[in-house]
Amino acid sequence: MKELDVVTLKSDFNNIPAGTQGTIVLEYDGTAFEVEFFDKEGRTLDVLTTPAELLKLA
Repeated sequence: MKELDVVTLKSDFNNIPAGTQGTIVLEYDGTAFEVEFFDKEGRTLDVLTTPAELLKLA
């Protein structure tokens, strides 16, 4: 995964439900990513530092 990839959250994380999509905005050494999560209407829910193991490519 790399910056600007669209990802899906594999399990609930910080009040964001599993299945929520987001865009990677920054990579931290491959073990974590800053991800902007958004709802089905495209509104930003939150921007979170997210462990890589909780993400998969959308």
